[in-house]
Amino acid sequence: MRVAEGLVGIADTRVTSGSEVITARKVSVHEHGGRKLFLMTSGLRSVRDKALTYFEEQLEDNDAEFDKLYKAVNSFSRQLRRVADEDKEALEGGSYRFDLHALIGGQLRHDKEHKLYLVYPQGNWVEIAAGTPYCILGESGYGKPILDRTLKFNDTISFALKVGCLAFDSTRISAANVDFPIDVIIYDAEQHSILEHRYEKKDLVDISNWWQERLRQSVIDLPCDWQAAVLGRQSAGDSSTIRLPTGTS
Repeated sequence: MRVAEGLVGIADTRVTSGSEVITARKVSVHEHGGRKLFLMTSGLRSVRDKALTYFEEQLEDNDAEFDKLYKAVNSFSRQLRRVADEDKEALEGGSYRFDLHALIGGQLRHDKEHKLYLVYPQGNWVEIAAGTPYCILGESGYGKPILDRTLKFNDTISFALKVGCLAFDSTRISAANVDFPIDVIIYDAEQHSILEHRYEKKDLVDISNWWQERLRQSVIDLPCDWQAAVLGRQSAGDSSTIRLPTGTS
């Protein structure tokens, strides 16, 4: 999520599900030119690890100076294409999809403001702009409605973290391949700093229960005048037994 105050990233740690469950970090933090950036990925783990190894080598190269974040994104994209050249044919021959997506965020020395980029498996990228200030990788369908209804670019980092965790919780409830622990990344644009924190399920269970109870109560409290046309109630808001047309049950 990209808001005026900075960036908020949330990544789960589940790599596989089913009979075998493996957890691993999907977010990494890197330093270059005295500034930090973070990288989050979704997709085939082997592609991620190899592309990230190549990218870290570029960041450590004394001849490579990325004064703007898009230049670092271009470098990662080149490494992703390099991995595709080396491994894509063999992976797809073994019925594996070359499906790595990445989010890269931060603010390097000559960037006027913090940036967030989405990188596709082909190595092309788009910038996450203020109009739609978020991007979800992987299981996107469950958390997207919450972010669409609530998140605005001018919101605070605190607000973005709240709705981001609610979006994750909705995904966790409905998708078997998403679960705790989660890693949270905060980029503070004023301080030019990145903070990391890991939450276990027990840390957020009260928030999850609080949200679920209020969702149910909100449905109960929802005005029901409009239901009279289809439910056949005697009067709007009547809680008596529904009258069904003759011949129905």
